[in-house]
Amino acid sequence: MGGNRFLASIRPYALYMAWIVSIVAAGGSLYLSEIMHYEPCKLCWFQRIFMYPEVILLGIASYKNDRKIIPYAMTLSIIGGCISIYHYLEQKIPALAKALPCTVGIPCNFDYLNWFGFITIPLLALIAFILIVLLLLAGREPKEEMQEA
Repeated sequence: MGGNRFLASIRPYALYMAWIVSIVAAGGSLYLSEIMHYEPCKLCWFQRIFMYPEVILLGIASYKNDRKIIPYAMTLSIIGGCISIYHYLEQKIPALAKALPCTVGIPCNFDYLNWFGFITIPLLALIAFILIVLLLLAGREPKEEMQEA
């Protein structure tokens, strides 16, 4: 029962909160590359390709309170999250870096950040994608059957 109240309290703001997460993630990636001068690898660029449009899409959807965007934004986050998982595993499991090596630019298994031995840039991106998915799930309109019950 408490979980239903929690979801009901988050639902009106879920799109807005997902938009804020996408802004922080996009801003963080730009900060790391433009201010800290960390060169993004190929997999970082793919993750950015799936995160940056979410800033615009979720921003417009938040402004209009248009929940029809949720399946599309969720698709972007799930694909981006899968890339983040692979990227993180490539950094932590050396054999994966040899299986599909980055041949141009910075190697994808290079760690610019390695806080506490496990927090890396791909993990931060994965956390952002997961938060967006969870917020979008919470922000969906309840089904008619659920409203009648």
